Amino acid sequence: MRDMTSIPPEVMTHKLNEGPSYLPVKQKKRKQGSFKNQVIQDECLKNPLKPLYNGGIVINPELNDGLNGWSSLGDAKIEHKVTNDGNKFIVASERKGPYHGFSQTFQLEKDKFYVISGWVQVSRGDANSVAVIFKTQSGFQHAAWAIAKSGCWSMFKGGLVVNASGPAELYFETNNTAIDIWADSISVKPFSQEEWKSHQDQTIEKVRKSKVAIQVVDSKGKPLPNATISLVQGRANFPFGCAINKNVLNNTAYNNWFFSRFKFTVFEDEMKWYSDEPSQGKEDYSVSDSLLKLCKSRGVSVRGHNILWDDPKFQPNWVPSLSPQQLSAAATKRVGSVVRKYSGQVIHWDVVNENLHFNFFESKLGQGASANFYRLASQFDKAPLFLNDFNTIEEQKDGASSPANYLAKIRQLRAGGYNGPLGIGLEGHFTTPNQPYIRSALDTLASAKLPIWITELDVSSSPNQAQFLDQIIKEVVGHPAVQGLIIWSGWSPNGCFRMCLTDNNFKNLPTGDVVDRVRTTLSHEGLIGTTNSDGYFETSLFHGDYQAVVTHPLLADSSFQHNLTVIPTADESDEIRLLSYKFTTE
Repeated sequence: MRDMTSIPPEVMTHKLNEGPSYLPVKQKKRKQGSFKNQVIQDECLKNPLKPLYNGGIVINPELNDGLNGWSSLGDAKIEHKVTNDGNKFIVASERKGPYHGFSQTFQLEKDKFYVISGWVQVSRGDANSVAVIFKTQSGFQHAAWAIAKSGCWSMFKGGLVVNASGPAELYFETNNTAIDIWADSISVKPFSQEEWKSHQDQTIEKVRKSKVAIQVVDSKGKPLPNATISLVQGRANFPFGCAINKNVLNNTAYNNWFFSRFKFTVFEDEMKWYSDEPSQGKEDYSVSDSLLKLCKSRGVSVRGHNILWDDPKFQPNWVPSLSPQQLSAAATKRVGSVVRKYSGQVIHWDVVNENLHFNFFESKLGQGASANFYRLASQFDKAPLFLNDFNTIEEQKDGASSPANYLAKIRQLRAGGYNGPLGIGLEGHFTTPNQPYIRSALDTLASAKLPIWITELDVSSSPNQAQFLDQIIKEVVGHPAVQGLIIWSGWSPNGCFRMCLTDNNFKNLPTGDVVDRVRTTLSHEGLIGTTNSDGYFETSLFHGDYQAVVTHPLLADSSFQHNLTVIPTADESDEIRLLSYKFTTE
């Protein structure tokens, strides 16, 4: 007989140390009043907040000491200015080129991670893209982006790693040379890899796991020491999945490999418009129907990917020749068809895929096209509707999908009239990861307070592919704003998109071993513990549902099975609480 009692948690004294990210921004003391503390301030403010980490290694980060530490770069006039209420900042005017302005040089180290942050403003306009760049010994590296406005301060946050130790010059670049650039509260903060990992581990403990104490007692309530507790099955609350394709339908080995591992997936091509309606008016959902039926039978949740795709190269071949009126009708019909058909059967919808980089529908139907499609899709299904794009966390040089531009796209959708559930989809097609940039980008996006999923994670082939994959997964799982992760590795006999997890005999490649280690860690597969003299076994478990088997040599029956659910308990406090469970052997 199972008897599990949950005892109210006891507060432990352990607190998390300050680490290299996810930290509140401290406020400058201003007469206008205080502003809400948060990791990234997405709003444009009258005055900038204090620099993160007190500026780190930046000389004169708040410009309280004139232009000390700052130099001119290129052909520009730089000045130290003070507002009526006493805020001091630096200004670059009369700029003769995109990069001309002010700069500061640092000695950076190869093995350090650098977090870059600050505040910018421009003399005119409300949508000026400003890049934060370092000139290093190996070239120019983008570290952050901001959408700068006139009349208020915008925050940026980014990250940098360098290939070799040496000097690096920080500067700001924008193509509009007619505007003046202002900056204040600049910070460059180095972290060792040990500090970075330590904070990552602590954050996972705080936001993904809880301390658990399990006491085993006999039928009379007497504690049983030396009882063995084995977690034989677990399902973590953090969704971790992998893409599939139609090959899983008729390949038993693929089927067994996938469904023994994952409870979340997305279809590579089978739910896209060019697959469902290859000829106009002739819809064929048979393959996506079969895939969805199979997933439902195995308890696997599916993301809906995608309704429309803004890249002109990936339209059904009959679509590009349509007139604007015909395109509007066809796209409207497509949205209604696929969303109504699978309403209530998918957990998300990617509505207009990659519309930070492309604008096929907007170019033909007007700037409000995307918002119209989101509004239309929301009428047929209550599942959250997602944006989905690439290079926001993986390629810091790509300003089109920078975190700042991603937030601007969200505001554009809202301004266009879509006010329903919305999610942030980040594809994550990596070559070489920049971990501080990944974390800072996620910090920036988290200011929108929307669900964030990594939707198509892979790493291009290289000798370090598996190592890079492991680093990226740990980085995103360790970020409190990320709510799920899907690996983009559907198997095909002709090869995978960019990264396979197995060979054609479904024997794991090194990348597959990385994924299996993450999966087993999240579900604690194989975890075994022994109770102490008071009958207790204490550990830390990821939030989720578990089956535990209790065995003891003195028990009449060989084992007893118990279920337990581990739930978050710490809320926003730094205190880690202890969940206590009592298992009775009867």
